[in-house]
Amino acid sequence: MQSVSSPAFSSNLTVKSARFTHANAKRVSVRCGYRSESFSFGSSRADWQSSCAILASKVVSAENSNSNTNGLANQVAAVNGHSNGSVNLSLVPSETKHGKPGLIQPLTITDLSPAPSHGSTLRVAYQGVPGAYSEAAAGKAYPKSEAIPCDQFDVAFQAVELWIADRAVLPVENSLGGSIHRNYDLLLRHRLHIVGEVQIPVHHCLLALPGVRTDCIARVISHPQALAQTEGSLNKLTPKAAIEAFHDTAAAAEYIAANNLHDTAAVASARAAELYGLQILADGIQDDAGNVTRFLMLARDPIIPRTDRPFKTSIVFAAQEHQGTSVLFKVLSAFAFRNISLTKIESRPHQNCPVRVVGEGGGGTKKNFEYTFYVDFEASMAEARAQNALAEVQEYTSFLRVLGSYPMDMTPWSTLPPSQDV
Repeated sequence: MQSVSSPAFSSNLTVKSARFTHANAKRVSVRCGYRSESFSFGSSRADWQSSCAILASKVVSAENSNSNTNGLANQVAAVNGHSNGSVNLSLVPSETKHGKPGLIQPLTITDLSPAPSHGSTLRVAYQGVPGAYSEAAAGKAYPKSEAIPCDQFDVAFQAVELWIADRAVLPVENSLGGSIHRNYDLLLRHRLHIVGEVQIPVHHCLLALPGVRTDCIARVISHPQALAQTEGSLNKLTPKAAIEAFHDTAAAAEYIAANNLHDTAAVASARAAELYGLQILADGIQDDAGNVTRFLMLARDPIIPRTDRPFKTSIVFAAQEHQGTSVLFKVLSAFAFRNISLTKIESRPHQNCPVRVVGEGGGGTKKNFEYTFYVDFEASMAEARAQNALAEVQEYTSFLRVLGSYPMDMTPWSTLPPSQDV
């Protein structure tokens, strides 16, 4: 399939600062939008580093003055009319909290710097704060890496694209909660490649400040999926407590510690309890022991597919015009005919053409929804059967992109609590 290199970046920097109180510490959220001033990124690593250094200096300069200031090659993809769009960063500076200077806060604007030199520690971006399950996934994927927390999923994508981080580890599906649609959409919007996967068993705990009893809890906060996964246990442990959604499990624990909330508990990991000085009121409160989250490992460049170990390949495609979802049967047949097993199929609204009007002549009244389809299958792009299958799939589609061909996570996992924090 055809290789596509990304277009040059065009940008004009706009910095907006917003402050809010989080316990006794202040956070400054910085947004960067890029519009008109041109930065030409060459195809070599040196060109990228030079351009990113210029970009970083302009960002820091704009932040200090608090005023407005005026590619990637050899991708395994065949893309029709795809573009990154504007870049929008929501970056949060690091500050000391709870008397623990070692805790890393979500990605700061001052972290904009070129990629590390050869031999330096790998930098891995994840969404959340220290103690999140995503941090554990990053540690499993890259054990000796430097974890970089980001406050949003798209910030983690952009951190890798801008050479702030070398890899990103982000969740795409949970065995109970299903797909994380936001990250599927971001895979299509950005130009990163899937280079691996990791699966993390989810082990929830009920956390509160030291000395707080379960019968004193008036409110339980956590991520909506964590609350749904522990609903039965919470009804037994805290039947009178109000249940409130929070944007992140570990952030909920951090919020309780920062605000000294004696009537509030959080559903989070045991590591979050250790980091934020909370006690574990109840351990292993997930309703289903088979609760596993799958994470993708993302990089700027693809890896070379191999055949000496099990590989998985992820693709995204859209049907040809006027073909609709009937194309899906033909696509599935292309894999079935070659005895290729599919492990995942997901549909998302077509971003450029979500609705198609059909009918006689030019006055059609019938409206069909248009979709893009994400498919994972068990085969390496180094295998002839996978190449032939995609060659046939391309005949039925207007858009086809290989998101990555990567080793499957074959590591056995246990539902028991981890013996040590990751």
